[in-house]
Amino acid sequence: MDKTKNSEIKIEEGFIGQKMQILNTTEISKLTHNIFSQNLYFTAIGLYPRALSHERFRQSGCDEYILLYCTEGEGYIALENEFFTLKANTYIILPKNMSHKYGSLLNNPWSIYWIHFSGHYSDSLYSRYKEEYKETVVETPFDPTRIKLFEELLALTDHDLTRYSIEFLHVKLLQLISLFIYRKRDELENEKNRIYLSITYMKQNVDQKVSIKELANLTNYSVTHYSQLFREQTGYSRIMYKTCGLSK
Repeated sequence: MDKTKNSEIKIEEGFIGQKMQILNTTEISKLTHNIFSQNLYFTAIGLYPRALSHERFRQSGCDEYILLYCTEGEGYIALENEFFTLKANTYIILPKNMSHKYGSLLNNPWSIYWIHFSGHYSDSLYSRYKEEYKETVVETPFDPTRIKLFEELLALTDHDLTRYSIEFLHVKLLQLISLFIYRKRDELENEKNRIYLSITYMKQNVDQKVSIKELANLTNYSVTHYSQLFREQTGYSRIMYKTCGLSK
């Protein structure tokens, strides 16, 4: 967990509707000694809604990874000498042991879910995040499943940490972080499946005149976006694909 340091500056927290769980040393010890949760666990988790004047500065960073997920409003992130904006439907994972400062904008305060996580898997998960996304702050479509998982983790922490609840927390946490880190690959697979669906439809109706608009509607994409994806995934335009007889 984030150890208190003399260099850490923290604006007093107390936001209407906030939720927060910070595990004590005994609870963390239970997590680190469990065969499953030792691989991935959290030490603190919370929700700060409309967090006016929220600010945090750690000169020496934190010895855990910190995921910040903004659902509305806006804030800033400073990582050493780099500055980023965190706004609705974006997130960032702060690296370990790197000087950072972040806070909410006064004229449009953010609402953020946040979580400190560690464990044997944490370094690998952070590496995947850096590999998947060139940008440090990642845009991500709103997904109610993430909110549900955050709320479940916050609620479960209120209960006694039995072996079952510890392992259940581990599974839920892995699911939550995966929804952020592996979303891009999920979307690519979804795109491939939709284009494959349209190709199947073309083959089933090869003797009929099927318009590109009809195919785009089938995949719920615009004609322009459908045409672009079709070319990327087949190497042909939709017209060329049919002209060359590939749809038979």
